Amino acid sequence: MEQMEIEKDLQTRELTLNMGPQHPATHGVLRLVLELDGETVIKCTPHVGYLHRGTEKLSENRTYIYALPLMDRLDYISSMSNDVGYCVAVERLFGIEAPERAKYIRTIMSEMTRISSHIIWLATHALDIGAMTVFLYSFREREWLIDLFEMTCGARLTVSYPRIGGVRCDVSREFLDSLYKFTEEFPKRIEEYETLIDQNRIWLQRTKGIGVISARDAVHCGLTGPTLRGSGVSYDVRKHEPYDAYPFVDFEVPVGENGDVYDRYRCRMEELRQSNRIIRQCIEKMPDGHILADDAPDLDMPPEGRKRLIPDMSLSHACISLSDECEHITPAGEFYSPTEVPKGELGFYIVSDGSGMPYRMRFRSPSFVHASALPRLCKGHMVADVIALIGTIDIVLGECDR
Repeated sequence: MEQMEIEKDLQTRELTLNMGPQHPATHGVLRLVLELDGETVIKCTPHVGYLHRGTEKLSENRTYIYALPLMDRLDYISSMSNDVGYCVAVERLFGIEAPERAKYIRTIMSEMTRISSHIIWLATHALDIGAMTVFLYSFREREWLIDLFEMTCGARLTVSYPRIGGVRCDVSREFLDSLYKFTEEFPKRIEEYETLIDQNRIWLQRTKGIGVISARDAVHCGLTGPTLRGSGVSYDVRKHEPYDAYPFVDFEVPVGENGDVYDRYRCRMEELRQSNRIIRQCIEKMPDGHILADDAPDLDMPPEGRKRLIPDMSLSHACISLSDECEHITPAGEFYSPTEVPKGELGFYIVSDGSGMPYRMRFRSPSFVHASALPRLCKGHMVADVIALIGTIDIVLGECDR
């Protein structure tokens, strides 16, 4: 009787818990303020801004070619795709058409990046939930791809390889042969990943029915990429607004049914196979020819700038000459250019006043939009599920705090 009277007098209250920004499962400096009823999340408030770099404003104070290395630092896991998206946007602004061979090379690089990014996502997402073996397995294939990037451009992470109007240098036969061998081996490696976790009962318990979002709500939240397609919406920029060599290759867009963590996982696993398929087609159809448009070098470094650079070795002198050369060739206007990067739709909104530098530059980065969906995804789930939900949207804070 005394215990029952004590329980009647007890009062419960909500608990506020900070998760991050140093938490290892937040995939960057993300801070989540969770309001809990026991272990159930009743409200989730994401906070970003701990990695702010001012990339958009920096781009507005540089010529178009000198802003290119900044794009590597957005989603630094997918730097090649960021560069391609930026180059495609500027080419559309200037009316430049890249050579056909350059388009195929950029498509290969974009799909290699998609595989590499999805591999890192799988490794870290599985590790967060408790599966460590797949983490060790998946980095074999990522290292293979990173070595191929290094073979082509000398860089492994921030590559700055694409160029406005093409690519920096051609790919070698050794590169293509090694990559084709990778495409022959990779499907077997995907099966190994799936053998480890696809039907694992703990994996299913942690992913099935967690973070369900309907197709309608996913569209309203602005979700794109596999995070959207997991809800059954077949939207892919490569199909709906194709660029580079995507109109010339055949591939499918995987979609889910239930819109939960497991469906988003399955979409990305199928995308690994489709990217592998695209790369093989591009290698087999690779045309000969130039790798840089004839009118593109004026945007890279005017010949006059090179001549003035050599005698006095003044880099600033060349930068000034480049600004002067580009001042009157930039068309004025504003437009938006989307591309499909591994995490979703990456868009560049450019306002040009004809000055040789963008008057305004804004990025539509998928990670920023997806982070805003966390309150809807987390509500009603357990604290442990928040870890799976952060992983399922595949965010990198470098393109959130831009």
